[in-house]
Amino acid sequence: MAAEGLIASRLESQEREIRCLAAEIERLKEPGLASSFSSSPELEALRAENEKLRYRLAHLRRSLSAERACAKGKAGPQPEKELSFIKDRLKLYETLKKEHDALLASRASTQSRLIKITLADGKQVEGESWKTTPYQIALGISRGLADNTVIAKVNGELWDLDRPMEADAILELLPFDSEEAQAVYWHSSAHILGEAMENYYGGCLCYGPPIENGFYYDMHMENRCVSSTEFPTLENICKNIIKEKQVFERLEVRKEVLLDMFKYNTFKCRILNEKVDTPTTTVYRCGPLIDLCRGPHVRHTGKIKALKIFKNSSTYWEGKADMETLQRIYGISFPDNKMMKEWEKFQEEAKNRDHRKIGKEQELFFFHELSPGSCFFLPRGAFIYNTLIKFIKEEYNRRNFTEVVSPNVYNIKLWETSGHWQHYNENMFSFEAEKETFALKPMNCPGHCLMFAHRPRSWRELPLRLADFGVLHRNELSGTLSGLTRVRRFQQDDAHIFCTMEQIEEEMKGCLDFIQSVYAVFDNFLEEKKVWDQVCSDFFEAGFMADVDLDQSCTLNKKIRNAQLAQYNFIFVVGEKEKADRTVNVRTRDNKIHGEVSVTSAIAKLKTLKALHTLHAEEEF
Repeated sequence: MAAEGLIASRLESQEREIRCLAAEIERLKEPGLASSFSSSPELEALRAENEKLRYRLAHLRRSLSAERACAKGKAGPQPEKELSFIKDRLKLYETLKKEHDALLASRASTQSRLIKITLADGKQVEGESWKTTPYQIALGISRGLADNTVIAKVNGELWDLDRPMEADAILELLPFDSEEAQAVYWHSSAHILGEAMENYYGGCLCYGPPIENGFYYDMHMENRCVSSTEFPTLENICKNIIKEKQVFERLEVRKEVLLDMFKYNTFKCRILNEKVDTPTTTVYRCGPLIDLCRGPHVRHTGKIKALKIFKNSSTYWEGKADMETLQRIYGISFPDNKMMKEWEKFQEEAKNRDHRKIGKEQELFFFHELSPGSCFFLPRGAFIYNTLIKFIKEEYNRRNFTEVVSPNVYNIKLWETSGHWQHYNENMFSFEAEKETFALKPMNCPGHCLMFAHRPRSWRELPLRLADFGVLHRNELSGTLSGLTRVRRFQQDDAHIFCTMEQIEEEMKGCLDFIQSVYAVFDNFLEEKKVWDQVCSDFFEAGFMADVDLDQSCTLNKKIRNAQLAQYNFIFVVGEKEKADRTVNVRTRDNKIHGEVSVTSAIAKLKTLKALHTLHAEEEF
């Protein structure tokens, strides 16, 4: 009740001050200037502060109401411990916020000076240090710009829109289509999810970062797991948080104070003790949630217009299997519902394009729990694998790269020299042999350096381009393994160029041209379904991957349809006539019919198309 009275009193006092300032402005107006002079920075700052106070007062009242209901035995399933730590956390935060506001007000009154703010178009506007915020600048340009800006960038640093600038600044206003703005937007959404999880489960929040497409939050829960049936309930809690337009507040706090604030949460204390090496760090608040966070964030939760929870999983604290098990919930959010619908449509289409699904259906590869993260390539997959390697080797020859073969295992002395052991050893597979420590190579670089240095070199040998298809191993966390995109054992078309300083520019241009030419060959077919020729043994012997459908229970049309669904790019039909004439009737997976062609001619055409790496083989046959 004391905290509620304090905020209410502060709110009433500032409302009176606003009325006084507004009256003073009216008295100071010159005749005829009423339309252009209706506010002041002090008045706008007070109004913004009061908006925050109203939200905080509303949340405090809700919290007090929940406590009263709990005392009467009417509270929901939330454990008493949760209500207790939220109450204690808020109480300490309010004390710290009061000190912070007093310090900011002092700086605004004693250290404020005129500053120059340079916008993206080069235009300069004036502001006041410790008073003027990026949001005020955006609002001064247009309401639309202010509303569409997700986050600011001040002198190259991401900056909260409501955080006062401290000196002359170059100001950028980033909309959602900026990658940096998306990361901020999804980070703020993670805090909304974290608040909902804390509200619903009452566990200990861990990490809640933005990721490439969305965000997640990890929570430690005693003796329970998350179920997908709970997603709708969590989404409804998130929607209520969004409707409340909870303001994101930033506070810099001493480390020892934060250890007290988060004493109920072992994981936050670990982060403070193990990751924070400065005397102070920042926390952010939205509603009842206060979380360790560098920020920045959107202005308030109402900026998140569409939010969806779509996946959950189990993981370990910091990915270590010997640590606590955590529950992870994934979400995605957008600034409008149309973007959400487009994302949902894309996800549905992506399921059909998933390389793991294709690999299983077409019998290309599989993974096994007895060798996690290491792919088993089946005959068809091995055919594609070897074809790709052959293609890259041909490109190496064209570009004067020399192929080498290097060892898989090295003494850690090499990795200590290269710096990998000091910074990367957790991701390396190592073992003891004859009282020495060895490790499987995670990359080829140090080995190639040994090859270059094994004898004296002449400048006439430069540039020396060494290429290697060596097998690499990286001890990726089990929770991050995903099909062929994140593995522990792999080969890469890896190369290193030894050259003089003067040769660097040309070598870089050559590498970029190499990359462009390789990807141009695959074009839109990269990561899509691989294709297979269905022909007789003559084609197989000619070096093409071939299958024969001899199932007598299927009609000819059914066989053709099955082949098209399986994405064989060429389907060769052989009937009595074709058998007698030693021909094949050619059609494609898109049902384009090329007609009857002799076997010899078909093989020759396929060889030509293969050699040219053509993008449109079906049309050019």
